[in-house]
Amino acid sequence: MKPTIQVHDKHFEVFIEKSVIENRIAALASSINQDYEGKRPLFLAILNGSFMFAAELMKSISVSCEITFLRVSSYQATESSGKVHQILGLLENIEGRDIVVVEDIVDTGLTMIEIKQQLMAQNPASLSVVTLFQKPEALKQPLEVEYVGFEIENKFVLGYGLDYDGLGRNLSDLYVLCPA
Repeated sequence: MKPTIQVHDKHFEVFIEKSVIENRIAALASSINQDYEGKRPLFLAILNGSFMFAAELMKSISVSCEITFLRVSSYQATESSGKVHQILGLLENIEGRDIVVVEDIVDTGLTMIEIKQQLMAQNPASLSVVTLFQKPEALKQPLEVEYVGFEIENKFVLGYGLDYDGLGRNLSDLYVLCPA
């Protein structure tokens, strides 16, 4: 039996270890560096969940770039609410800029579709998405994500920036909810 941790009323076990996550992030950064060579992208990290991913990713980005943050929320407890609540908006002018949205996880895709629509309305030169985790089975609508760290099953996960009602973001590994 794998060791577990308890967060609130639920138990979780390690799903993907920190070293594996960090190696994959370095590979994603390498791809982004190649694709944006000679450009100056603006990385738009989605808070709160992407903060650990964004920090680790930026350590390996070698092209000239900027980073800013947008805070949105669509989760309540362990379920996506399906509604995007924009809490803190984008202050930078992105017209004509190459934008790379940094997201922790894409599951239903509804949040990212809304974010992409709002950003495209501001006429960026290009718009791409890098996500650490994606749940293909959970997508509610087709969504193109240019850079995907890991495709994972449609199970509730926390750690490495992802939370369960505010707790667990600080865990350095990715954990999955234990079967009941």
